[in-house]
Amino acid sequence: MIHKRLAFLFTAILLAIGVNAQKFAYVDSEYILQNIPEYNDALAQIDEFAAQWQQELEAKFAAIDKMYKDYQAEAVLLPEEMKRKREDEIMKAEKAAKDLQKQRFGKDGDLFKKRQELVKPIQDKIYTAIEKIAQAKNYAMIFDKAGNVTMMYADAKYDISDEVLEEMGYSFNTRKNK
Repeated sequence: MIHKRLAFLFTAILLAIGVNAQKFAYVDSEYILQNIPEYNDALAQIDEFAAQWQQELEAKFAAIDKMYKDYQAEAVLLPEEMKRKREDEIMKAEKAAKDLQKQRFGKDGDLFKKRQELVKPIQDKIYTAIEKIAQAKNYAMIFDKAGNVTMMYADAKYDISDEVLEEMGYSFNTRKNK
């Protein structure tokens, strides 16, 4: 990770030295997102879905726990065939609950898809605004200070985050660059 950052920083420095006329700027995507009401609404919706799905899973696991406790209480009185049948039912219910958990919260699960559905259009809108500003002001590169690129120093006069918000048609209470 550090090697990638150093390589990126070294490449950026070489580009800056090699091409004198290039202009650079940066944005703070976290700041931009905080000033977009639709983003906050999207996060609230995502949290709502996550809470709903979590409750659904907790109910399923509670039902499985009850099935298991009932089985333990009755196991002494049950014939072998009935024991196996109940054990199979518990294992099937447990597998179904774990599959649902993976479907809801897994790598490409429902929560991931919902986040993509609600947040990606906002991110695309931000990118389009950044691209417009970069072309209009002839910027060679625009960094995101909130991302993985480490900025050791950034002069606030090169922060175009407020311009991005303006380009997108959003107003904000405080200007970032004072």
